[in-house]
Amino acid sequence: MIKLLVNADDFGFSRGVNYGVLDTHLDGIVNSATMMMNAAGTEHALEIAKSTPSLKVGVHLVLTWGKPLTSAPSLIGNDGLFKKQNEVYGHPEEISHEDLEREWTAQIERFLAAGLRPTHFDSHHHVHGIKEFYPVIKRLSEKYDVPVRIAGPHFKDVKTVTNILITDFFGEGVTDDYFEKLQERVEDGKTVEVMTHPAYLDSRLKNGTSYYKERLEEARILSEVKLPENMELL
Repeated sequence: MIKLLVNADDFGFSRGVNYGVLDTHLDGIVNSATMMMNAAGTEHALEIAKSTPSLKVGVHLVLTWGKPLTSAPSLIGNDGLFKKQNEVYGHPEEISHEDLEREWTAQIERFLAAGLRPTHFDSHHHVHGIKEFYPVIKRLSEKYDVPVRIAGPHFKDVKTVTNILITDFFGEGVTDDYFEKLQERVEDGKTVEVMTHPAYLDSRLKNGTSYYKERLEEARILSEVKLPENMELL
């Protein structure tokens, strides 16, 4: 049996995202979500998480979008917002580990302050997988006793939420037969996380990311699909 964590990223981005996550959980196969703690829809997502205990909810650590929760000089650009994705990936050495750990700790603590316990940590744009940042995510995982999304071969001595992460349910990879074909790619007995981004379209989502139309199709498929017999939700 393949055990599946179908995780909805970007929980909290907007109300359209939040309702997409909720509906694909209640009516479909999404059994997990990770929440952005610096977004316009964060408070709404916290309310949903507290009223929907069947949904596993973790923290979607942010470093490349929006405004930080702390005063973190090495993390921000001239506009006071987080640096762009290409800047972080291109020059990770410019990010202070002290600033990074302080900011991610603040995001985690905001989640905890709502009375919730995170199931795991992952990150927007997979930045926690950057090798230079590994000591930070490892310390946070150990400090809070929370597993993390596996994000590379260097994730060797940290507890991960699954054995395998699959990220191609995205863009052109969003197809009706995705989960039927998935069983051909995964060895029996493995635990697998599939990254997803279900949402309904609202102005905040449309204006905040280039990946928005495809989220509607993700929501449809994740609500309608039936898993193969050799797969079950984790």
